[in-house]
Amino acid sequence: MQPTPLQQPTQTAARVTLIVALMIMIGPLSIDTYLPSFVSIEREFSVGRNLLMQSLSLYMVAFALSSLAMGALSDRFGRLPVILVSIGFYLLASLACAFAPDFATFLVARIFQGVFAAGSMVAGRAILRDAFEPQDAQRAMSRVMLLFGLAPAIAPVIGGLLHDSLGWRSVFHFLAIYAAFIGILIVTSLRETLPQAQRQSLHPRKVMQVYLRTLAHRRFLFLVLIVSAYFSGMFLYISGAPVVIFDFLGRGSDDFGYLFIPLVGGMMCGAWWSGRVAHSWKARRSVRLALAMMLLGATLNIVQAYLLPGQLVTTIAPLMLYSFGIGLAMPVMTVLALDCFPLNRGSASAMQGFMQLVGSALTAALLVPLVSVSPMHMAASQLGLVLLSLLLWRYVPVENR
Repeated sequence: MQPTPLQQPTQTAARVTLIVALMIMIGPLSIDTYLPSFVSIEREFSVGRNLLMQSLSLYMVAFALSSLAMGALSDRFGRLPVILVSIGFYLLASLACAFAPDFATFLVARIFQGVFAAGSMVAGRAILRDAFEPQDAQRAMSRVMLLFGLAPAIAPVIGGLLHDSLGWRSVFHFLAIYAAFIGILIVTSLRETLPQAQRQSLHPRKVMQVYLRTLAHRRFLFLVLIVSAYFSGMFLYISGAPVVIFDFLGRGSDDFGYLFIPLVGGMMCGAWWSGRVAHSWKARRSVRLALAMMLLGATLNIVQAYLLPGQLVTTIAPLMLYSFGIGLAMPVMTVLALDCFPLNRGSASAMQGFMQLVGSALTAALLVPLVSVSPMHMAASQLGLVLLSLLLWRYVPVENR
């Protein structure tokens, strides 16, 4: 049974897209806003950098695992209840971080932030596919990515300003206020997109069967592995940014914007183009062009690493081209993956997010330490991940591509 998307008037569609984008921004804001406060938090709680980094790692682990539960809950109870409950508890977890008397309390509160931040991401993507036909959903996803892409760029700036003016605890007050603002927007401006007739069972056996079906569904599995592979090619440089900035380019701690702003800009341009061609290009054309752009960027990265000395422009330009391809591909791939399970879009969205997070975590924990010995090693790894994506795309079943 294929659920019928809810037809949205133009003004309502724009409002839904904006609210979903603001919801999904909770994730990157939770990661990046407190980074400028690391030194102050370390000093106040008398902990080292490696221990404080656990507040980031455990947040991501909690987010990934919780997303699986949130997907099943959103398919059973609807999107809005899951989002509102998640945002409410996220607000409380943010306040717990702000008032934490010791590091143990702070760490537990960060874990709960990750648990409940997942609800907005998982249910938000499902809302877009519930509400729109495939081409309109692709356009909506691309607009969400335009706003979502801003979060990693502006979050450290907001966090730095708050930290300098009011101290590190104000960062978590800000996150609580942001959650309250989003909650008010949802209550006043968003309606449920999952009809009662399409609600799914929450019995553990049924939920497990759904997730096992996603892993056994060849088309879905290949699509999410493709996304995980090519995104890991960019996350290689995000998680390895200190090595690139300090060691390869010889820059200082104030120069991270020279890497992140072009990456974010490239992704936003790709997302804009994806929305522009959503109604005129078939999905396979967008994906092929996106993969070709990523392949070109990775190849140029190899060339510059081999032939040129480490220069800012020559290092960043291929990465910007690569991120453009990611921005172009992401909305299309998300819609294609969710369409594999039209009656379980929440669960499909959860598994998609879980697989991408696992890929990023493995990249940061295992791949970066191995290949950060030289620019050539990192560039070759990125090229290998793109080639893996191309190989997987070659064997995705043809139907509906």
